[in-house]
Amino acid sequence: MTTVAALLAEARRRIPAREARLLLGRLLGRNAAWLEAHRDDEVAVDSDYTALVARRAAGEPIAYLIGVREFYGRDFVVSPDVLIPRPETELLVDVAKTKVGVGPSQADARPPVGGSEPGLRAWGGTGVGAGETAAILDLGAGSGCLAVTLALELPQARVTAVDVSPAALAIARGNAQRLGASVEFIESDWFAALPAQRFELIVANPPYVAAGDPHLAQGDLRFEPADALTDHADGLTAIRRIVAQAPDWLAEGGWLFCEHGYDQAAAVRRELSAAGLENIEQPRDCAGIVRASGGRYCFLRG
Repeated sequence: MTTVAALLAEARRRIPAREARLLLGRLLGRNAAWLEAHRDDEVAVDSDYTALVARRAAGEPIAYLIGVREFYGRDFVVSPDVLIPRPETELLVDVAKTKVGVGPSQADARPPVGGSEPGLRAWGGTGVGAGETAAILDLGAGSGCLAVTLALELPQARVTAVDVSPAALAIARGNAQRLGASVEFIESDWFAALPAQRFELIVANPPYVAAGDPHLAQGDLRFEPADALTDHADGLTAIRRIVAQAPDWLAEGGWLFCEHGYDQAAAVRRELSAAGLENIEQPRDCAGIVRASGGRYCFLRG
């Protein structure tokens, strides 16, 4: 057996100190404070810990090694069957909270990220009235981080999430149950298996990395599910399909927002316009980069 301090010291020769603590804490079921308070304790995890450190040093994502990633202030279980939740996807939650309100008393409502539009309710953007239930659809649920977060942040909304991967859906359902979120999960290739209905808001984080993009061979992306990252074409195949079909699923005044790559804003805007969506918004992330684009479906004219 080896002491906690000795294990951490050896690990820090290969990986950052924070990651060394996370990995050891994961093995021992302890937090960083416990590790610090028990530095001189001997623990019998030498070989397991050494193996984890080696995997991390080889580039395997820390989220997969500890099985958890934080998203919008909550911990989500992850595995190599799902993408690792990313901070840029939190932008879709922020946008959703401006488009689907739970009534005029919603304390944390913020103005639309891309600016307000004339005629929209001050507390929301879909025309859903106070006390009414808004229907939200998440396309490409993955770990469930987006759908579960929306269900918890907008408790009066009815959230449905789809994914084509049974393994991903199993993880998403587990996260929803663990966090106490009410979400209906459906195995579907985008809209294909959905029962006929309309939604006040559709959000999507589809595969948008183009085939041959060098990022696919770098960092965490090397270990993530390829079909969730790339369409194996120009990166816009899934987005085109979602945008083209969205009007058949959007309620009057409903919104569609898609996450996309940093260099795809102009192309996605063209797709939204071609599908007849209006009031197009392109919110920026904290770095000032457009990472999502959306539009509003209006088939009634006053």
